[in-house]
Amino acid sequence: MFDEYGAASRLKVPVAAWRWAAGSGLVPPADAGPRLWSRAVVEGCDAEAVRAALRGPVGAGWAADRLTEALGVPLPRCRPRVTAAAVGHLVRAGLLAHLGGDVEYPDVHPDQVATLGRRRDLAALLDRHVPLGPDQAAVRLGVRRRDFDILVQRGYLSPVGSVDIDFKKQGGITTVALYSAQEVALLPVVWPGVDWRAVRTVAAGRRSPLAGLDPVTPGEYRLLLAAVARIARVGRAAVVQWRRRHNDFPTPVGGSEAHPEFDRAAVLAWLLAHHKIEVPTRTPTASLLMARPGGGTRTFRLDDPILTLAADVEGEDRLSGWSTDEDADALTALGTGEFGATLRRLTAPGVEALAVPGEVRLLDRHRAGGGGLRVTLAWPAGLRGTASATSAGGVVRHGVTYAAPGVACVCARQECGGVVPVGWCADHGDDAAPVMEWHPGGGLRCLDLAAGRPGGGAGPRWPRAHCPHD
Repeated sequence: MFDEYGAASRLKVPVAAWRWAAGSGLVPPADAGPRLWSRAVVEGCDAEAVRAALRGPVGAGWAADRLTEALGVPLPRCRPRVTAAAVGHLVRAGLLAHLGGDVEYPDVHPDQVATLGRRRDLAALLDRHVPLGPDQAAVRLGVRRRDFDILVQRGYLSPVGSVDIDFKKQGGITTVALYSAQEVALLPVVWPGVDWRAVRTVAAGRRSPLAGLDPVTPGEYRLLLAAVARIARVGRAAVVQWRRRHNDFPTPVGGSEAHPEFDRAAVLAWLLAHHKIEVPTRTPTASLLMARPGGGTRTFRLDDPILTLAADVEGEDRLSGWSTDEDADALTALGTGEFGATLRRLTAPGVEALAVPGEVRLLDRHRAGGGGLRVTLAWPAGLRGTASATSAGGVVRHGVTYAAPGVACVCARQECGGVVPVGWCADHGDDAAPVMEWHPGGGLRCLDLAAGRPGGGAGPRWPRAHCPHD
């Protein structure tokens, strides 16, 4: 029988080629023991096919760079770069084949790296299989290193392992703690009472918002039903129903019959197993399609956006999110013109696509202690409206007119009583004037007009005219 070195020697191929053939299924699986092949199997393999299948191999550093690019460019907020050591963890998890080199920083096949990079669950796989050092864990959580250290000191997170790193002239061999990326990412979920937004946006040199955090004893923290409900973002009654319907719900470890207490680790494991909570793998994003002064558009991305919409036309809407220095500079340049920038389409979680035809400006740019740049955009609320469904975007506008249209008019009627202009009206041809006012469809003015209609929406209060259009 042959091990991988003997098999490669027998076929006169590189060891890396045999490893790739074995890992990719090109040759039969080991039949004589763990990673051992019989003579019949080895001699029955096509040596030329084994040799031809190998491309590369490539080093762990190259593979790490390609996987980092696969996560997104620029790299999403709260996502550390993939390191060469992480490639070693992926090999040990069976996601990549070890073709040679150091077992901690292995050589791998470029095609397999590319395939892994195309997987939609790449971020989840990294969280599951690759532990993080303290600096990387702070990036994954989106906080300063000092804030992360406070969480560890107060018992909110415990190491899952360690690694010895030789810093040579900078201090020799140092033992560095490793933390589960999944547990790090879950902290904002399982500790909802912490103001995580304040922790993530605190400036460098400022006192940590976590300074007053009460310490906990790992392994001894217990949860009441109300606390379980807060973690799962449901009512207490829902947790009571889970206990009744699921026989595997954790057994109380203390408390009373009316107020049972549960082991925190057991509850979190149950919530994850039953998909009541999930490990956050991606940061929510907002996409902004901005008009260029000379024509055309440019798309910007804001991570972890907060959109605050004013309630009256005299107010101001604000949008903040994490950005890059390059994008922040470009947004500043777009908003410095006489009429500000034009937002042709904004898509953000929880709201319909909206647009703003001018007066968008960069209100603030703030460098957080964790290294991220957070920007805030603002615009007059009265200009906000529904974005057009066309690729060019732009606000949908319509007019409130003087007299009623004829029966053959094809203009679309809005709830507020205005009409959407079309290129030509069967009743009125291209005669478009006069128009009393224009306002963005779905905007505050449009909603105010609709709310003022008699009966809350049955007919407008003003006389209407023929159909207007651009």
